Amino acid sequence: MITESDDYFRRGCGRCGRFDTVDCSVRLWATDLRELRRICLAAGLEETVKWGHPCYMHAGRNIAIIGAFRGDVRLTFFNAALMKDPEGILERQGANARHPSMIRFDQLRRVADLEPVIRSYIAQARDYADAGILPAKEPRVIDLPDELVTALDCDPELAEAFFGLTPGRQRGYALNLGTAKKPETRYARIAKFRTRILAGKGVNER
Repeated sequence: MITESDDYFRRGCGRCGRFDTVDCSVRLWATDLRELRRICLAAGLEETVKWGHPCYMHAGRNIAIIGAFRGDVRLTFFNAALMKDPEGILERQGANARHPSMIRFDQLRRVADLEPVIRSYIAQARDYADAGILPAKEPRVIDLPDELVTALDCDPELAEAFFGLTPGRQRGYALNLGTAKKPETRYARIAKFRTRILAGKGVNER
């Protein structure tokens, strides 16, 4: 995966075989991605790279992350339970997502057309960060490590595959990640497990 944001916009995320080719999704949506980057930076957000994608922060907190897929581009907000959606444009990452968190852009809905709305939603998320407001903890059927919750929120394909696993397989991943003492170790394990999860396998299945 890439570690520099400029590499993402030039070459892609580095998570699949289309990396740095003309068929990379980042190149297919280059204009919209550059527009999202411009809007986020103009809003005063700090640009970092997490999970191979540009992530935008404020007041030490993740605000939003952008990603390109074959059919669309997405701006996904963290702490989705806090977000108000007066325009009715936020969508859920998948059937099992608890809260709508992303704005999806495609050939019919372009970033430039929604710039004022995007700016207002970013401002809303910034205000929560400035005030130190966090969403209330919600009970989970399976207690997932926070790093896994974040990774699932930012990776719709992974989220759909994970929540499609049997409860036992989900619990197996949660328990395995829970044995790691450091957040960076948990994130490294999630990246390692991704292919296995997408294949519908449990943590110890080959």
